[in-house]
Amino acid sequence: MRRFWERIEFSILAAGVAIAGCFWAFVELSEVARDASPHAFDTEILLSFREAGQPDNPIGPRWLEEAVRDVTSLGSMAVLVLITAAAILYLLLIRKRFEALVVLVAVGGGQILSSALKLGIDRPRPDLVPHLVDVQTLSFPSGHAMLSAVTYLTLGALLARVQEGRHIQAFLMGLAVFITLLVGMSRVYLGVHWPSDVLAGWAVGAAWAALCWFVALQLQRRGKVEDPGESSHP
Repeated sequence: MRRFWERIEFSILAAGVAIAGCFWAFVELSEVARDASPHAFDTEILLSFREAGQPDNPIGPRWLEEAVRDVTSLGSMAVLVLITAAAILYLLLIRKRFEALVVLVAVGGGQILSSALKLGIDRPRPDLVPHLVDVQTLSFPSGHAMLSAVTYLTLGALLARVQEGRHIQAFLMGLAVFITLLVGMSRVYLGVHWPSDVLAGWAVGAAWAALCWFVALQLQRRGKVEDPGESSHP
């Protein structure tokens, strides 16, 4: 029992440090976003995705540009809403109402937070290179990067929690992280976000997903809701 409580206390501490670290990174990046001129690392990284002296020509073959457009759609509102709705419906069908609520709060709350942060920072899109896709909203933080982190990390953690094998859990979380990273990098390649926009989106998205999941776990440990491993059938 003592080791059990020690593990819980360590998980609380680790989660607190991770969440605080992500929010701290976001605050630091927001200062970069508020600068009148782009930061050197933003311009250097953005230009590294273009042929030297040709800002309108992305690096790599033509098929890569098309592939990146396909990848970036994994973080689009339409795709994320479809994935989230399917996950919630599935969880309701198997009577996992609490887990469905966690997904709804995490993704829905993440969308509201993303919109509020964009209005708060009011950073325009990069004009250093041509945009390879149409964009209408503000730049900071990257909504694709943030909502991908929220959605895929939340679903990855949910799926991993109901699996017993550690290698399967690691695969599911690794896949969620991989997709999140791909979506974020695609936004820089397409020239529609500064790298600091994407880093900030990852930071606040991961922090929000971790916070929602941490609260859910604490409620389960205190017996407020059913544990995922318990049967919810009568």
